[in-house]
Amino acid sequence: MKKLLTLSVMVILLLAFGKKSKHTETPQTLAQSQPNILLLIGDDIGFGDLGAYGSEIKTPNMDLMAERGVRFTNFRASPVCSVTRSMLLTGCNNIEVGLGAFDYSVYPPTRGKPGYESYLTKNAVAISELLNDAGYEVYKSGKWHLGGEEEIGGGTPLEWGFTKEFGILSGGSNHWNDLAMTPDFKDPNGLNVKRKEHWTLNGEHYDRPEGVYSGEIYTNQMIDFIRDGKSKNKPWFAYMAFTTAHFPIQAPPELVDKYYEDYLNLGFEGLKQQRYESLKKHGLISKSANEAPSNPLTHKWEELSEDERKIQARVMATYAAMIEDQDRRTGQIIDYLRESGQLDNTLIIYLTDNGPEGFEATHPKTGNPEMAKWIESQFDQSFEAIGTANSIHTIGVSWANAATGGLQWWKWFIGEGGVRVPMMIVPPGGFTEGYERAGEISSATASVKDIPMTIMDYAGIEHPKTEYKGRKIVAPSGVSIKPFLEKKSNQVRTEKDWYAFELFGNCYVVQGDYKAIKVRTGMFGDGEWHLYNIVEDPSETVPLERDQPERLENMKTLYNSYAEANNIMEVDSEWNPFKGASQ
Repeated sequence: MKKLLTLSVMVILLLAFGKKSKHTETPQTLAQSQPNILLLIGDDIGFGDLGAYGSEIKTPNMDLMAERGVRFTNFRASPVCSVTRSMLLTGCNNIEVGLGAFDYSVYPPTRGKPGYESYLTKNAVAISELLNDAGYEVYKSGKWHLGGEEEIGGGTPLEWGFTKEFGILSGGSNHWNDLAMTPDFKDPNGLNVKRKEHWTLNGEHYDRPEGVYSGEIYTNQMIDFIRDGKSKNKPWFAYMAFTTAHFPIQAPPELVDKYYEDYLNLGFEGLKQQRYESLKKHGLISKSANEAPSNPLTHKWEELSEDERKIQARVMATYAAMIEDQDRRTGQIIDYLRESGQLDNTLIIYLTDNGPEGFEATHPKTGNPEMAKWIESQFDQSFEAIGTANSIHTIGVSWANAATGGLQWWKWFIGEGGVRVPMMIVPPGGFTEGYERAGEISSATASVKDIPMTIMDYAGIEHPKTEYKGRKIVAPSGVSIKPFLEKKSNQVRTEKDWYAFELFGNCYVVQGDYKAIKVRTGMFGDGEWHLYNIVEDPSETVPLERDQPERLENMKTLYNSYAEANNIMEVDSEWNPFKGASQ
């Protein structure tokens, strides 16, 4: 009788709990075992641009991610947007999946050659497809920049396994309205008019409202997607591809003023020095790291007029505001996940796609006269208009150079300033107490190719390697970071896990702590191979080829094997990709 009474009480309690759960949020871990995955991608944001990476820019939500997860300081993307994204979604080398070139700049002899399509090809399977197959809801909000546009070719997100999508197919757009960031260079009248960007929601045309900032519109839509996924009681993968801080440099005005006076006082050189010192102080670069030397393409602050300085300071303050807005949007998503009981069962990864954008339309060596003409005739470039929808400033070579602190070069270039970017991972449960590696700053060697393999590892998905649904595919060369995150290993990549990269005829190999690099004269290099220890010497100022000639020769051999296997074409030593390039 006593046992029967106890059983009755348990049944009543279970029924009561069941009724309550219909009206309150409960942790999603009760309903699903596979983690949700939130992949956050910043656009054209440099190694020294986040508070968690020593910056003066306020990024409290990203700082919290750094405190609860791991910050990586020896992580590389590619030097340009779409090339990074091709590796980020496949785990393969860019040349293997069509991004040996990208839509804004193609070396003419490579046109039509395999590997140089400039859009993501079906030579690979994307993690979005594999996650979809495994029962995940798969969302994309923001930019795509992997094809799907009529004039480029390739597929849209819905053709790559995404179940819901929102945003643009191109590499960027106006942050306040539906205008494109560049003219139509093929239109004879293109430099005299503004053109519209094509927006879609789940494959259908979307009328983008004016006056809503890009970070707000992309984030709100992503949260709507995630909310829908939770109602289906299914795990989800959210590919949150912000367009901040890609040009045009525009931001909510209330965030701009707080930075203006500091940048006016610091100037280009002052900010470069301040960030270099901050990176060293916070252990984000080696204590032995040298200052990066002055770059011959940059301008001197002292040579600017007072009005020019004011404009430049306002532009950089707007850029900082773009990054702060991205941080707020990141916080908005994390807050929603916390409130809806999903945060503890979500893997969160943040990275940026390349270094800061140094494009400057009027620059004599890297500019674009047609773009400069379009900006001058179609937009208001006055001090008062900076940050608004009718202004199309870029931060230019000098602020881009300053943004990376102790590194050299910026977007488009394979120096560390162009390819070494912030990357943070918070594993499921990391926002609660007890994650062993919480707050660590790691110099473990890692590549953007490793992110998709890490995601699949957490989701419990095996890669099909060389065949997917009847089509031949390239096996990925990325490795999972999960064993490192779980303290089963102290490395992500050993010296055996070397990786190589090439774009525009410039190339490098990373093996352990070392990087062998060759840059053509057409992109301001000397065309010779050099060797650096990029952990001790991230500014790449202490060449080691004379001290370690055998290591350099071995790494050159590795690169040559990579180039031969992938039919990488030689590029004329003097070719300049900026001529005719629009980004």
